[in-house]
Amino acid sequence: MAEEKKPQRIAKERKVEKIREKMHSASSIILSDYRGLDVEEMSNLRRRLRGEGIEYEVIKNTLIRLAVKGERYEEGLLPYLKGPTAIAFGYEDPLGGVKILTNFSRKHEALSVKVGIVEGRLIDRERIKELACLPSYEGLLSLVTFMIKSPLPGLVNVLKGNMRNLVFTLKNIGAVKEGTTENTEP
Repeated sequence: MAEEKKPQRIAKERKVEKIREKMHSASSIILSDYRGLDVEEMSNLRRRLRGEGIEYEVIKNTLIRLAVKGERYEEGLLPYLKGPTAIAFGYEDPLGGVKILTNFSRKHEALSVKVGIVEGRLIDRERIKELACLPSYEGLLSLVTFMIKSPLPGLVNVLKGNMRNLVFTLKNIGAVKEGTTENTEP
């Protein structure tokens, strides 16, 4: 006879599956050690993250180990699963959680970013700090738009200048042919 699963085991398997689903649908996953944050600081951090569409959960390391089993970043992630671990799941802007957690950890030394997975790639603490310095997605778009748009007024002036010089040159040629030596400079 097949042995029935205990309700606790079923609940644990559901939790692991839910974590795995979140990891697959998130564009960024940031693991952090929150040890030392008081309730008010933790609530403030969660509120900031939630405002950007980022979920922040405290999850047991054993459940995370089970959820990442077989993933390509499993071996790189396992050394960081020691001590209390909270995970930020970012679904929209891959750098949103990176920026908030990094900035928050600068003001609150109790929070330390352990490691991250951004767009499916494992990223260490130093690289996370570098990514936190990048402008937001909207900021990058406006920068690219500005870079594309900025040479256009200069190009228009250059083209206008060439047309203006052509008109003055033709005027001077016409004046010379008529016998008047009126020299008009552009």
